[in-house]
Amino acid sequence: METKSSAKTYISEKYGLSIALGLIVFFFIMQLLGLLYVVELRVMNVVIMIAGILTAIKTLKKKAPEEFTYFKGMGTGILTGIIGSILFGLFVFFYVSFIDTGLMQSIIENEPMGRFMNPYIVSVVIVVEGIASALLVSFVTMNYMDPTKLE
Repeated sequence: METKSSAKTYISEKYGLSIALGLIVFFFIMQLLGLLYVVELRVMNVVIMIAGILTAIKTLKKKAPEEFTYFKGMGTGILTGIIGSILFGLFVFFYVSFIDTGLMQSIIENEPMGRFMNPYIVSVVIVVEGIASALLVSFVTMNYMDPTKLE
């Protein structure tokens, strides 16, 4: 029998993977269009994060409505975002280390703090930025979606 805790973890893993895949697909689309250097388009990363976290929280509510609370919803959202961010950070690490080292060189040459960058730091920055987004998105989502009023 599946416990509620493992259901929450499964939901977070499933939608965290979905977030990572969405970010990777968006990364390749931006690369194909030559838009990797347009910083403003990174707002779309937050949209992908919102979609994944919102879906994860709604799925948790649907699967365990009797045990759904504010903090369980927050935990699910945050865990979902952490999983998606770590997976995307790993992808970027391998991508700039082995697949497109020219991108890493371009970051070093063109970014304000580029001379201090390497694949490890770039990946950690991506993960930290993603986790911060997950915290904010989960907080806003759970305050917007009062658990007592979810359908």
